[in-house]
Amino acid sequence: MSTGNRQFTLVARPQGMVKRSDFAFAEAAVPEPKDGEVLVKTRYISLDPAMRGWMNEGKSYIRPVALGEVMRAGTAGEVLSSRSPAFTAGDQVVGTWGVQDYAAVAAESLSKVDAKLAPLPKYLGVLGMPGLTAYFGLLEVGLPKAGEVVVVSGASGAVGQVVGQIAKLKGCTAIGIAGGADKCEYVVKELGFDACIDYKAQDVKKALREAAPKGVDVYFDNVGGDILDAVLTQIRMKARIVICGAISQYNNTTPVKGPSNYMSLLVNRARMEGMVVFDWAPRYGEGIQAMAGWMAEGKLKSREDIVEGLETFPETLNKLFSGENFGKLLIKV
Repeated sequence: MSTGNRQFTLVARPQGMVKRSDFAFAEAAVPEPKDGEVLVKTRYISLDPAMRGWMNEGKSYIRPVALGEVMRAGTAGEVLSSRSPAFTAGDQVVGTWGVQDYAAVAAESLSKVDAKLAPLPKYLGVLGMPGLTAYFGLLEVGLPKAGEVVVVSGASGAVGQVVGQIAKLKGCTAIGIAGGADKCEYVVKELGFDACIDYKAQDVKKALREAAPKGVDVYFDNVGGDILDAVLTQIRMKARIVICGAISQYNNTTPVKGPSNYMSLLVNRARMEGMVVFDWAPRYGEGIQAMAGWMAEGKLKSREDIVEGLETFPETLNKLFSGENFGKLLIKV
């Protein structure tokens, strides 16, 4: 075992895009687990848009990362030693122990996974927080019905790619919005979406009118901003808009841009509702079981974008906001 534990701690609240200087990258001692804890070795770190919000001061659905604290992140790894009867050395686990090589973690905060059923990265993607966000956000908030039109932005990302596939499994038409011809080709040809709009090359409002001439029943929003506004002009009576994220707004140094076309909600008696996956924590097992079943049947696919090297963390995180990532973004440690 290494004698050092490399870790990124947050030392400044970012203004705009995250910078390396917002973190301290240093080496600490590998911790010793106490009673009820296990020592874990990080194998993969999940990079998610929500992490940008966690760095901001202020009220949110989860407390902000404190200055001087190891940067919070979803993680997957291996138990090296255990002082809990729930785990033994060699167990593969997922949790949220942050951007570091090692951690002593309370046993109750970990979940054991079977790497023989699915590779470890899948448990941070389609079988982890992004997949569960798609599953509960679409099915419990979006409430899609067979024959309806479901539109999802960020369609090639970790959440969006799952939303569209579940929509198809439920008998809906799935239309994605993504940035770039290669991403659109992937969601249509590989994931089975009915159509995809390239917001970098097309007029979203016009293209959506062509792809869904009768309008949109469910919109799963991952980006906010102008794309949310464009979709609001196309919704049908009693439409449901799921607000999952607003990645286009996370690095703003000016106030967040709200929807200017919100009166469409009134005209169409539609509903816009925010969702945070943690609200369904007691039902995570249900979602994982359903999606693992679809994966085994070849009905649910996913793509991971894996970057090697813990030391790349700040620059790799920014790939989420520049649109460089293609699929679920992870760091392999």
